[in-house]
Amino acid sequence: MRNTEKLENSEIKRLQLFLLVTPILGLFPAIWILSRQNSSPQHRAVSKLVITLTMMWILGNILLQPGTEVGESGTITLLLINSLLTTSYFIISFGLMVRIWKKQPLWLPGISRIAEKVVGKHL
Repeated sequence: MRNTEKLENSEIKRLQLFLLVTPILGLFPAIWILSRQNSSPQHRAVSKLVITLTMMWILGNILLQPGTEVGESGTITLLLINSLLTTSYFIISFGLMVRIWKKQPLWLPGISRIAEKVVGKHL
């Protein structure tokens, strides 16, 4: 009976990680996990990564939006950059889901380090 409890517990943790790396919607559980002090170190690290990725995406969209409304000559270029940013965000999130499914560590070069330093310092 003990083995089934451990199996169910690990499956629940994987499902929680899937929820965390869901694009856009994963931001809210990530903030919730970081606000609680009794969460696991793995969940806290993934939450920091998710918050960093989502904030980078939101900030990129906010910075590119005024440029698409002001000028006519660069509108298509800025809209293309904006769509590439959004597509990259969703592909990275999907890649993290695949890594969870394969039971591999969730680590992104550069972004994970930024997440630990910036988000870890402020939350």
